[in-house]
Amino acid sequence: MKYVPRLLLALAIPAVLFLLPWWTLVAAPTEGTSTLFWLGTAITVLGYVGLPAAMFLGHGPKQSDIASMVGDTALGVMWVLFSWSALGNVILRSALIIAGVDNPTRSHTVAITVLAVTAVLVAWGIYEARRVPRVRTVDVAIPGLGAGLDGLRMVVITDTHYAALDRLRWSERVVDVVNAQHPDIACHAGDLADGSVIKRRAQVDPLGKVEATLGRFYITGNHEYFGDAPGWIDHMQSIGWQPLHNQHELITHNGEQLIMAGIDDPTGVGMEGHGPNLSGALEGVDSALPVILLAHQPRQITDAVAAGVALQISGHTHGGQIWPFHYLVRLEQPVVAGLSRHGDRTQLYTSRGTGFWGPQLRVFAPSEITVLVLHPA
Repeated sequence: MKYVPRLLLALAIPAVLFLLPWWTLVAAPTEGTSTLFWLGTAITVLGYVGLPAAMFLGHGPKQSDIASMVGDTALGVMWVLFSWSALGNVILRSALIIAGVDNPTRSHTVAITVLAVTAVLVAWGIYEARRVPRVRTVDVAIPGLGAGLDGLRMVVITDTHYAALDRLRWSERVVDVVNAQHPDIACHAGDLADGSVIKRRAQVDPLGKVEATLGRFYITGNHEYFGDAPGWIDHMQSIGWQPLHNQHELITHNGEQLIMAGIDDPTGVGMEGHGPNLSGALEGVDSALPVILLAHQPRQITDAVAAGVALQISGHTHGGQIWPFHYLVRLEQPVVAGLSRHGDRTQLYTSRGTGFWGPQLRVFAPSEITVLVLHPA
């Protein structure tokens, strides 16, 4: 009985995603009477049954890569189709009613428009998700930063989510772009991969070629705790990255110093020795030195403000990944993307992420490789 609520939720979400597109593309244009109505209804029912089945086979105990690719892609396509079905019915249908356009022309126009817009956005979204991210450069003023650290370049990648789709070549090209930015410090802010080290290490290993003069630092995201967080911490260390597992490192450059700290994702609380511990990470830190904190989720900023952190770097949100999902993300996180100020002295940079999770689509939420250039405030 304890699985009944989960089962009902797993059936309810696809029902919502399929019902509105079915009415928009099938029921309304055919008025429920033609062969196309029954064919469209059959395809809808097949999709309604197949989507949760593929998601379970892909992300459940079997961990089938083929099923996860099919299920994730179908989920993304249906989200786009559902979103634009809603917009088509609210905006376009209302405009046609006001203009005096009668059925079936009105319903045909809405259906064709929704289908065309969805097709274009899905094709574009796949291209955006699979391309090498654009570089985004942001200047950040840090209180207490020494003059010798002015212009320090921190290159941030996050949410690479190496998974069922083999992106080895993409990973190698990301490393090339990162190195072309000549980072002083390189950071990976979590959600490295989905799956075990054995299954995904080939895609991750190119990160060992990232070059950063003052260090390469990595923290866990929530997805590491869905797989093998200790294994990924060990593996990143084996390829030359310094995991910041609730700890800090002192960075010295041109006679000046700053603190580079990192904490675990909150999802790790259930695992012994894991979970965020900011006070432990900053134990023994000189309070006069500015602290740069890697924390996967933006909502961890509350503790960062209390601790007087100068800059928190986060990911997790993907910028919403597929519009208009960012409105739902905003219900859980204080920021979806970009540089923001919190409290009197703390700033937060939230990356839209370098890769993608699940559906290989990005719609109005482009990926990024971020260059944070630090300056004294």
